[in-house]
Order: sequence, then structure tokens, then C-alpha cells
Amino acid sequence: MKRGNILKLAAVILLVAVAVAFSFKPLTDPQKGIPLGLDLRGGVHLVLQAEPGKDGKAVSKDDMDNAKAIISKRVNEMGLSEPIVQEDYANKRIIVDLAGVQDPDKAVNVLKTTAKLTFRDPQGNVLLEGSDLKDARAGSSSQNQGYVVNLTFSSEGAKKFADATTKLVGQPLGIYLDDKFLQGPTVNEPIVNGQAEITHYASLQEAADYAVLFRSGSLPVSMTIAEKRQVGASLGADSLGKSLHAGAYGLIFIFLFMLAFYLLPGVVADFSLLVYGLIVLWVLYLMRAVLTLQGIAGLILTIGMAVDFNIIIYERVKEEIREGKSLRAAVEAGFSRAFITVIDAHVTTLIAAITLYFSPTSSIRGFAITLAVGILASLFTAITFTRAILRWVVGINPKMKTSWFGVRRKAENG
Repeated sequence: MKRGNILKLAAVILLVAVAVAFSFKPLTDPQKGIPLGLDLRGGVHLVLQAEPGKDGKAVSKDDMDNAKAIISKRVNEMGLSEPIVQEDYANKRIIVDLAGVQDPDKAVNVLKTTAKLTFRDPQGNVLLEGSDLKDARAGSSSQNQGYVVNLTFSSEGAKKFADATTKLVGQPLGIYLDDKFLQGPTVNEPIVNGQAEITHYASLQEAADYAVLFRSGSLPVSMTIAEKRQVGASLGADSLGKSLHAGAYGLIFIFLFMLAFYLLPGVVADFSLLVYGLIVLWVLYLMRAVLTLQGIAGLILTIGMAVDFNIIIYERVKEEIREGKSLRAAVEAGFSRAFITVIDAHVTTLIAAITLYFSPTSSIRGFAITLAVGILASLFTAITFTRAILRWVVGINPKMKTSWFGVRRKAENG
């Protein structure tokens, strides 16, 4: 029995050590690690205001929903890390947080452009619209015409394009974006393969920006910039550094406190806290949850709660030892008596986290996510992991002195 407990404990320690070693690089990678939010990484915060149409038609809920979906698609097409797009229908606004943006002005132009693409005959009649497109990709011209956007039409759009180019052989086909003339290439022959090319872009990036607009479709309403706020990367880095320092100092204090007051169980608690940290960070990593300052606050809060739960359990264990029970019986009774208290605290806090998650504010939702993940992780470590480790420790030497559990010998004898 003693040998089995030693092997179990050694295996867990080795497994955790390997997990720590292999977790450091992926979790801290600035590109592929846990994504940092706008307040930590820097970027731009935008509020886009939907405007009524020229005919005075009010902006509907469907308009706002479609606008949000299209803006979300544009942001994702731009390749930005973990953007946050929210709809505020009451004020007819779309709120966008873009972390890590290198060129805020370009991002703003891409997002607010209505991007209504049309193909017209010389008389100005619309022959095709952007809705007839299937895909649009940037590339280089095969005929030395600089950079281009290659268009691929849907099956219905291909038929319309074939009919239009058949009728317009020898005439220009006007291409317009938001009623602004882009170019008017002359149709030399009918184009029946459902593909076209817009040429003469100054750079590949410019062609790629237009391709994003064409692929995402046109906004149902025009958008203006109601608010634009930039967060510098230096400010974000400073905030992150201060948060990490505060967290590190807090952890050191917690480790020392648990060791000083609970001795051997304190060592187990510190080890469990390490496992708790690994679980939380990996869950956030796999969820691709964006880490913000509020999220870090949620993590620090749950660390304190995790330690608090260990304190509740250990105090129960000490009470059982003082009543004269053996270490094994005291550990089992202590965990059983503390179980309801710990579960109650976890459930009530988890309910609060779930309630906060439905807040329209992204920072509050980030806090709620990290709080919920931390609560579930601390529940596992406090009830399951810590209990198993203490069982194995007591199983190795059931007759060890109770002073190792922070109970003075006179209490044991009395």
C-alpha cells in the first residue's frame, strides 16, 4: 500500500513537471498563444453608426443583423486576431474592437465602406450586382497590368455575365463600387466561363482589401464613424506587465502563507494551485478566449478563491485531528464536512459568472469567462485532486506527527 502511494505520487509529480515544461512555449507564444485583448495588445476601438437611407427609410433589426454579419466577415477576412463585433440595436450602432491593428485608418475604411459592387452598360443600367459573385481573390496580372482582383461568379451570376458580355461586344462594361466608377474595360468577346478580372491596382495589399469587400458583400445601410479610439501597444504592454507583476507577487505571498500555516497540506495546496493554473490556461488557450485586463482580474480572483477553498478544507481537517481522529479519518471527514460549503460557494459564483456573460460589454464577458473557467478548475483541484494527493501522502505514513498538519502536539494529546 505504501509503495503504491509513493508510485502514484511520483507519477503525478512527474506528469505535472512534464506538463509545465511543454506548456510554457505554446501558452506564451505571442502569435499562437492565448490571444490578448485590445487593452493589452493595443489596437483600435470603433463605434459605427448606421444611417437611414436616402429615402428616409428607418434602419431595421434585419439591417443591423446583416450589417453585423458582414462586418464580422470583413474583419475575419482581414486576418485580425480574435476581433470582437457587437451590435447595439437600440442606438443603431456596431461596436468593433480590433487588437493588433497595424494600420487603423485602412481598417476603418474597409469596415465602413458600403461596398455595393455593380456592373453597368454604357447607359448606366445595372446588369450584375455583388450578390452575383461567388468569390474574389487578389493576384498579379498575367498580362503585366499590375495587381488584379479575380472575380468568380455564381452559376446564376455567370449566366447574367455571359448575356451582358455577349450584348456588349465592342462596348465598355462599367464597374462601380458604391456608385463610384472603378473602370470600364471594353468587352472584346463574350465571357462565358463565369470569371472576370479587375485590373490596375497599385499594390497587392490594395487588391486584397478590395477583394475582402467584394467577398463579404455590401452593407445594407451606410455607416459613419461615431467613435474611434486607439490603444497604443506600449500602453497595453505596460498594463500587461503591471498585471503580471501583481499576479506574481500575489502568488508568492499565497505560496508562503500556505506553507507557513499548513505545512505539509500547504505543500499539497501549492502543488494543486500549479495544476489549477495549468488547467485554466490550457482551457483558455483551447477556447481561443481573448485575455483582457478584466480577464486577468477574474483569474486573480479565482486563484484567491481556490486557496480559500483549501483553507476551509484544511481547517476542517485540523478540527477532526484535534478531536482525536487518525490522520486518514481526519482527512476523509474534513473533506466530507467541507464539501457542502465549497460546492455552495462554487455554484453561487458560477451563477454570477453566467449572468455576467450575457452582458453586451465585451470586457465584462471576458471577466465572466475567466471567472467561470477558474471556478470549475478550482472545484476540480479542491475536491478531487487535492483530496487524492492528501490520501496518498497519509497512506505513505499514516502515523506521521500531527504537527506536519499544523496541529500542535498538546492538541493531539488533549
